[in-house]
Amino acid sequence: MRMNKDIAKTYDPKQVEDRIYNNWMQKDYFHAVIDPDKEPFTIVIPPPNITGQLHMGHALDNTMQDILIRMKRMQGYCALWLPGTDHASIATEVKIVEKMAEEGITKADIGREGFLERAWEWKEQYGGRIVEQLKKLGSSCDWKRERFTMDEGLSRAVLEVFVRLYEKGLIYRGERIINWCSKCKTTISDAEVEYEEQDGHFWHIRYPVKDSDEFVEIATTRPETLLGDTAVAVHPDDERYQHLIGKTVILPLMNREIPVVADTYVEREFGTGVVKITPAHDPNDFEVGLRHNL
Repeated sequence: MRMNKDIAKTYDPKQVEDRIYNNWMQKDYFHAVIDPDKEPFTIVIPPPNITGQLHMGHALDNTMQDILIRMKRMQGYCALWLPGTDHASIATEVKIVEKMAEEGITKADIGREGFLERAWEWKEQYGGRIVEQLKKLGSSCDWKRERFTMDEGLSRAVLEVFVRLYEKGLIYRGERIINWCSKCKTTISDAEVEYEEQDGHFWHIRYPVKDSDEFVEIATTRPETLLGDTAVAVHPDDERYQHLIGKTVILPLMNREIPVVADTYVEREFGTGVVKITPAHDPNDFEVGLRHNL
């Protein structure tokens, strides 16, 4: 390899990085060839989302993977670092919609096929940029095996594994509370939910006990969910309410009977110690509902 005889006063990585990396690529230093006489060692890269560019977290994580895979190569392993990118689903869709909004276009304007075309264009632009950034980091990935999570082969593998898990009873269909995006009109994962704290007020509401002059008082920040109440809960060791467990109260406005249940989910010292249970509006309430067959 020829070296530049003129030594600059300050080190400029651009003058050497591309030349050295291209030399590595031309000589296939990173390509893993199956060798039955060598012990295999594989790292499947946590595929970066194609929602944009890499950040400092990616730089740190991929540097650590690179150190490990290079060490294993030097120790004589058949070492493979499998690279790829992730389609990122809703997160990428949001980015594309935002870009379209800048052009004054909506998904309804271009239809499903038009939107999918833009999605693949986005993948080519940002997926390619991410790969170049990984190469700039010196990542010793086997680029001949680069994958994308929507590749046909990977999609078939996911489907096959899904069917196998279903047949073994390890996954099943059931009713669960979900995160629903009213803008995207679809469900989203917990990881995609952005939480925001807001100041609120406690609203105190009395629920009359059936056939009694008593009532229980609940304190809630969401009185608008009252119509979906299916029970009120108290802590089983709370002496104030033990005599009410198993009885029913009348749901205000609806005049519907709902049971008083005992559950350790309730914090005795918080609020009034009585909690309205609304399974359709709160994940914790949903779990309480399952436990008590509400």
